[in-house]
Amino acid sequence: MPHVRHALRPVPAGAALAAAGALLLTGCGGGQAAPGDPVKDLRGKLPKAQRSAGALRVGMDVNYAPVEFRGPDGKPTGLDPDLAAALGRILDVRVEFVDTPFDKLVPNLQAKQYDVAMSALSDTRRRRDAVDETGKPTGPGVDFVDYFIAGTSIVVPKGNPKGIRGLDDLCGKTVAFQQGTTQDEIVTRQVGVCTRAGRPLTPHKLDTDTKALAEVASGAAAAGLNDYPVAAYAAKTTDGGARFEVTGGQSTSNPYGIAVRKDDGPLRDVLAGAIDQLIRSGEYDKILAKWNVGAGAAQNAVVNGGI
Repeated sequence: MPHVRHALRPVPAGAALAAAGALLLTGCGGGQAAPGDPVKDLRGKLPKAQRSAGALRVGMDVNYAPVEFRGPDGKPTGLDPDLAAALGRILDVRVEFVDTPFDKLVPNLQAKQYDVAMSALSDTRRRRDAVDETGKPTGPGVDFVDYFIAGTSIVVPKGNPKGIRGLDDLCGKTVAFQQGTTQDEIVTRQVGVCTRAGRPLTPHKLDTDTKALAEVASGAAAAGLNDYPVAAYAAKTTDGGARFEVTGGQSTSNPYGIAVRKDDGPLRDVLAGAIDQLIRSGEYDKILAKWNVGAGAAQNAVVNGGI
């Protein structure tokens, strides 16, 4: 896929795993910053809590290759861990990953079990405003620092035996996906579309993406919904590319964002500046190229730029 850098919609930033314990300490200091260097300015603006600890604690569901997963050594690896470690080097702090179930990422962030959540979290209005599908408030909400663009893709068994090409082809079929994700919201909307068409869709909501893909592989589900990088990775790597394929185009492209508590504005703004520095330095592009996801490159960090 060609590398296209996406210009995120500019939004002003303002004055921008507890259950398993910390898994990895990485991203330690990147040396002395020269006078007048923007890196030095960012380090000086890092909130006292992170400066004193010398660490940034990051909530992450380490189960979503290639965005975040465990390598052969059992440590977190992937797009998000690499980007987080690079941000740690810019800010001269180590990064501690806290493995957390996806649907607990934001609640545990609000409970202050870590400083930020970074785990293929789509920046959506519902998450920012903390409202349910009826619009009822469910909590204080979060801010997002957007850093990558990802759409949703449909994964089917190799050969696409059901001839699925788009969301409307899911009507009358069983669809597997991970709960609490953007795909959960898409399927919820599509259930209504299919019901009105007289061909009900049966949703299979799983607690991990791995289980959702297993249902597609076993035939328990006709298709699965995933973020594009995950869908493409599964199609390329599972059984040497013989198990799955991606069908149709991407839908509902939306930015991934680092979630920050709304009362942590200074940390939010420092992270936005650090992402911009990472992009300017060229290291951002190198990390995306490493994981073959350059098509989702952002032009700059944006606060709360999702739909």
